[in-house]
Amino acid sequence: MDYTRDKDLEEIIQGCLRKKEKSQEMLYKMFFGYALKVALVYNRDRENAIEVVNDSFIKIFDKMKTYDSTLPFRSWLNRIVVNTSIDRFRRLNKGIIADETETFLVPDEAPGALSQMTAHEIMALLNHLPDIHRLVFNLYEIEGYSHEEISSMLKIPESSSRVYLARAKKRLRELFELFFSAAYEKFGN
Repeated sequence: MDYTRDKDLEEIIQGCLRKKEKSQEMLYKMFFGYALKVALVYNRDRENAIEVVNDSFIKIFDKMKTYDSTLPFRSWLNRIVVNTSIDRFRRLNKGIIADETETFLVPDEAPGALSQMTAHEIMALLNHLPDIHRLVFNLYEIEGYSHEEISSMLKIPESSSRVYLARAKKRLRELFELFFSAAYEKFGN
């Protein structure tokens, strides 16, 4: 870790606590790229992701006094961006119907397949999922939330969270097969 960077971040955070615009601008510039990467995992569209990032920074500046400086700032920022993405999803999908009539058991197979893809290709596959499936997949597989926690966050039954995750995995497997068969046709073995 770069000590001067940590010290600079501390000074910037202190400036943000004092509501100094220059410090807020520096913090925004310092972490915009990271926040955008996180937001793009949860938002299909770049413009929507930028909106989430901007909303997240507004929350950060308003709640800076709640930040525990003994913990990594990135972790706190990550949590805010994820929660802002969830809030945005709930706001835009108020009338979502939780379909829990169908369940799937989807075993995790083909462990090496992901390592052959770039991050951009993985994101492209995730963006082919319906919003609710992508959101549940990201919360469960990337962020490590339980189905009970996801159920509470999204205000859906726990069984629906499980169904959405299973459907996301099933669809991703189909998309992986399409990706690798297209790559095989294009490049051969």
